[in-house]
Amino acid sequence: MKNFTISLYAFHLRHTLTDAPDEVDPAAQLLWENLAKLGATTLPFSALKNLHSKLICYQNNYEPQHEQGRPTEWLTDYGSIDLGSFPTTTGIKIQGNLQPFRLHDTYAVDLTLSPESPQISIDITQLQLFKPASLLPASIQASIGQTIWIYAEVDPSEDCQQLAEKLATAFLAGTPSNPVLNHQDKLFGSFLFEYQTVDPNNSQNPAEQCQIMVSLNNTQADTIAKTTQAYDWLLRLLSYYHKIHYIYRLSRESYARSRAIYSKLDRQMRDFPTQIADPKTRLKNLNKLLTKLPLYAINYQSNLGDIKAHHTAINTNIKNYETCLKKIQAIGDCPQFWQEFLDRTCDRWQNQIQIELDYLSPGQELFGQMVETIRGVVETEQAEIDRRLERTIQIVGTGLAAGGIVVSSNPYSLIEKKLTFQLTGNLNTVHPFIFSILISLCAALLAGFLTWLLTLSNPNSR
Repeated sequence: MKNFTISLYAFHLRHTLTDAPDEVDPAAQLLWENLAKLGATTLPFSALKNLHSKLICYQNNYEPQHEQGRPTEWLTDYGSIDLGSFPTTTGIKIQGNLQPFRLHDTYAVDLTLSPESPQISIDITQLQLFKPASLLPASIQASIGQTIWIYAEVDPSEDCQQLAEKLATAFLAGTPSNPVLNHQDKLFGSFLFEYQTVDPNNSQNPAEQCQIMVSLNNTQADTIAKTTQAYDWLLRLLSYYHKIHYIYRLSRESYARSRAIYSKLDRQMRDFPTQIADPKTRLKNLNKLLTKLPLYAINYQSNLGDIKAHHTAINTNIKNYETCLKKIQAIGDCPQFWQEFLDRTCDRWQNQIQIELDYLSPGQELFGQMVETIRGVVETEQAEIDRRLERTIQIVGTGLAAGGIVVSSNPYSLIEKKLTFQLTGNLNTVHPFIFSILISLCAALLAGFLTWLLTLSNPNSR
């Protein structure tokens, strides 16, 4: 294989819609940090090790505010970074080139490795000279996703499919992943094989997935010239491809959270008759619900808002993907599976998110209706309790007032006679104080009973 190159295209989230203009994602600089680590370890390019000094978003430390207002998407003042070369045990020198970009809310990087001379022939066994393991997701940790693009020019007699399989397998040597061939077609006259690798321990995380493209030119087609012409569109096509996958995965997470909250609401609605069945615990149970349901409603609305944002974002990225694809198609022959991804997968995902929004949106009204219903029952129940208390106070107060009147009607007789507790059997010998207490108690009971009868017969007092 001659004119051999391995390119890493990695895409990492810089900021989200919820971040302020001067804020970035907490892990925004992770892509640049990991690339610099490679320069200090497996890919001994001094320029890669000192990558921070080349990027405008670093002034000793990571300072992304320096990116604002720039007229280009480059994160350097002078375009691509020539990394130089490093020797290998076979005498072949590996040279490197790095192109860092900011594409709206995404950091993008193109790290390309190749033999120092394009005429040097490379075989499968020499693939490890390029340290492929260092380019895999475990090392790069690009949050949105990454693509490995291998290009080589081979003899017309070469079995390109078999060679592509060997290259993809050798690239993943020593890892738990195996390449799975998804599609094959042609791009600008060269065979193009798309492989997908997935970490078996984390198959849903884009940061742990890797797309491998193997482009083999066995007809001396002008693939390199056309690829150079279409470079900007190809880079953006890959970016939008990974962002569509990334956004769809986020929508799955938001949908799962929304469904979980919706299920809680459904259980509360089914349990509602039980919660209000016992008058003794009714008010307590309803107050508990009133403390929980508003929090559920806020979380539900937040997740539903996220799904709406994901729907808007995925629609935007699909349109951008379509624009890039048309630009590439205008330059030369293009893989049909790129068009099929747009027509089938993207269309299905758009419809899926819209269906879920239609399904979940009524839940907002249900939460509101549930809260209002409970508040109405609580207010009614509390008003009834207040009326009962008022009635009790009225009865007791009337009785006490009546008793007080009786006691105060003859206050002087209470102190004219010494208080004794000796029983004589004669009522005339009962001390006036004790006699007064008994009379006032009877008066209080009689007045309370009469008040109870009056409040019972008066509807306005209930």
